Amino acid sequence: MDSVRSPEWPVAPLGGVAGNSAAARYAVPGGGPAVGRAGPPPPYQPPSGAGTSPPPVGKPAAPPIPVKILVAGGFGVGKTTTVGAISEIAPLTTEAEMTSAGIGVDDPGVRSTKTTTTVAMDFGCVTIDRSLKLYLFGTPGQARFGFMWDDLARGALGALVVVDSARLDDCFPAIDFFERAGLPFVVGVNAFDGRLALELSEIRWALAIGDQVPLVQFDARDRLSVRDALLVVLDRALERATRDRQA
Repeated sequence: MDSVRSPEWPVAPLGGVAGNSAAARYAVPGGGPAVGRAGPPPPYQPPSGAGTSPPPVGKPAAPPIPVKILVAGGFGVGKTTTVGAISEIAPLTTEAEMTSAGIGVDDPGVRSTKTTTTVAMDFGCVTIDRSLKLYLFGTPGQARFGFMWDDLARGALGALVVVDSARLDDCFPAIDFFERAGLPFVVGVNAFDGRLALELSEIRWALAIGDQVPLVQFDARDRLSVRDALLVVLDRALERATRDRQA
């Protein structure tokens, strides 16, 4: 949903509210005191050239088409950061503090300073243009929340699988899920600290994904970088839809 903003009210023009004040209506020309109305107001005269028919009303613009995109991946790879970086509204997050009970179960990696975890989903939206609006759903990364993925994937047109190049094992469940579901997806390698632990060609080989699956590098903290990755997801979904229509 879009945030609500108060309208920018224009300054009252001459002859508007200020021109309709008592001093302006009843003052005597020359600056003398007001002594009452001199006579009845003149009858209303429509503007010259005005017709009797009402002015044409333009056809309202069609609302943008909603497109559901998933942002998935392992625990601590940057899914919540990705949604928050691009969302044009304050993103809905379901972050909970990590406790000692998660030690040995939830491993964000040695480089991470992560202290919270997503326990349901993340949600944000971004308008691509007047005809297209993306609704982003970030999935939880832990295996114990895997039962939610089927519901979150329902109605989605594509997915961005976020990968940490230093912890490739964590992204295998997400890739397997979308391959089984037949949902178009793009693998986005999050550049932690601005660099990758492996080359993209090595990552493609390690993940055993075919050349038909786009593999891109992006920065989950940068809005434009996230936008470029999501545009690749849209291209992938459009390619799949076009191929299915021609079949």
